[in-house]
Amino acid sequence: MPHHTPLLSTIVAGLVLAFIFGALAQRIRISPLVGYLAAGILLGPFTPGFVADQNIANELAEIGVILLMFGVGLHFSLQDLLSVRKIAIPGAVVQITVATLLGMGLAYALGWPLGGGLVFGLALSVASTVVLLRAMQERRLIDTDRGRIAVGWLIVEDLAMVLTLVLLPALAGILKGETAAAGNLTGLLLPIGLVLAKVAGFVAFMLIIGRRVIPWILHYVAHTGSRELFRLAVLAIALGVAYGASVMFDVSFALGAFFAGMILSESALSQRAASETLPLRDAFAVLFFVSVGMLFDPAILLHEPWPILATILIIVVGKSLAAFAIVRLFGYPTATALTISASLAQIGEFSFILAGLGVSLGLLPERGRDLILAGAILSILLNPLFFAALDRLLAHRTKATDAAQDAEASQPASREPLPVSQQTDHVVLVGHGRVGGYVTSVLHGTPTRLLVIEDNQDSTRALREAGTEVITGNAADPNVIGAANLAAARCLLVAIPDAFEGGQVVAQARMINPGLRIIARAHLEEEVAHLTKHGATAVIMGRARNCQGDAGQHPDRYEGRRIHQAGLIESSAPDMCHGTRAFT
Repeated sequence: MPHHTPLLSTIVAGLVLAFIFGALAQRIRISPLVGYLAAGILLGPFTPGFVADQNIANELAEIGVILLMFGVGLHFSLQDLLSVRKIAIPGAVVQITVATLLGMGLAYALGWPLGGGLVFGLALSVASTVVLLRAMQERRLIDTDRGRIAVGWLIVEDLAMVLTLVLLPALAGILKGETAAAGNLTGLLLPIGLVLAKVAGFVAFMLIIGRRVIPWILHYVAHTGSRELFRLAVLAIALGVAYGASVMFDVSFALGAFFAGMILSESALSQRAASETLPLRDAFAVLFFVSVGMLFDPAILLHEPWPILATILIIVVGKSLAAFAIVRLFGYPTATALTISASLAQIGEFSFILAGLGVSLGLLPERGRDLILAGAILSILLNPLFFAALDRLLAHRTKATDAAQDAEASQPASREPLPVSQQTDHVVLVGHGRVGGYVTSVLHGTPTRLLVIEDNQDSTRALREAGTEVITGNAADPNVIGAANLAAARCLLVAIPDAFEGGQVVAQARMINPGLRIIARAHLEEEVAHLTKHGATAVIMGRARNCQGDAGQHPDRYEGRRIHQAGLIESSAPDMCHGTRAFT
């Protein structure tokens, strides 16, 4: 069998170089997305050395788009949007309009037609979901007013881009002036009406049939106890619905995948579906960014410096000023307005998808796509600098202004302080996935006090609604684990499946409280040794050879019960196969 097939070489080269450059980007504290794009540039035809197969890369990118949009739909939260709808909806619409008009103005100055200017302006108007959410999470702003506004704003932008992806193919002929009826109202409304009718048919199909069939399939597969089959079912739903939407209703892969994720998000298994498919979604998302980078010609940085500068100014100044003005007009503090402005001062994945569609439809010149790619790379590189400048600016205002006279000045610029828990004799649970969720369900209704550390927003929201104290973040972060008040805790239960990260958590917890009882989770003997070396009191294996019942059919429940018993039962040798008696 040949080892140098185009498919194999493209995947291997793309992933290896993406890892190298992504790690370098992470090392210098910028988004790994920049590294993935750099890897694509190196693999593209505009740089010397190995050139990957562009056609294969584009097909892999299609899968990446489907899984990206599936993830967007899976994390779509109508509740988040409705909570800030009064500012997020009008704010995002006005900001998109301003950025689009600015982009169209630049396109006009460059001599592009109306259609190219519209696509170019829209591509500059939407922020990167990956970059914005990561910035909010790193600064612990997701659960603040500023974070909710930014996320709601982002949801409106994403919905606007989904609608754009649906309508643009129908309007392409009119925007290019190729349609004979472009000058009358009927010629304009007919293709739009036809597309909207197809979309309405697809939406009705998903709401009437998909909403019943998709959750039923997942619940059926979940009851088989096969994690591999469940993971395959989620991927089959994402890809199958996207392809079926394209074939049966003539709508885009992106819309089909988005609705598949949105329908699935209503299921109780949505969190499990998200976690099971995350590795594959990440891998294909990386290949998507690599394929985008392959299209970029670095020579444009030398040949088109002024158009690139104008593009950057639209992204980081035009959009930011529009967002700042809107937030201030709605009566929010300057700190909130500045944070929203900084978080939106970049573009990313939707811009790439829209640029690719515009070029394929003959609306956007390839020069425009290069400007969009250059603007994305440079704006993502500049984004951390904006937050750093924001920190300095509001820190200066805090020192210069008496906090009693100006409460706004005392607000943190871009990082929310993490208060230390006041609980004592409590159980600290790290990770609220399948295993951690079982532990929580067992402790619910008992006198045992519980504190959960989790970085999944859906999980933290549900826990808070249930009255459980939650710290949002990664427990490997010293600030996060330090806020759990481990010095006064009864025990620490590390339920995350990643033993390497778990070892970091255990080591930091042992430094904080040398006498703390720490129970960790592992799947391999090597992981047991790793966790024990870092200070775990006991390590629970995921399965046991001679146990019946849950050990075979429900390994996650079985594992959670063992962690619960080891952490809370006061016994030197608790029965690991039977009983769930809690020590309270």
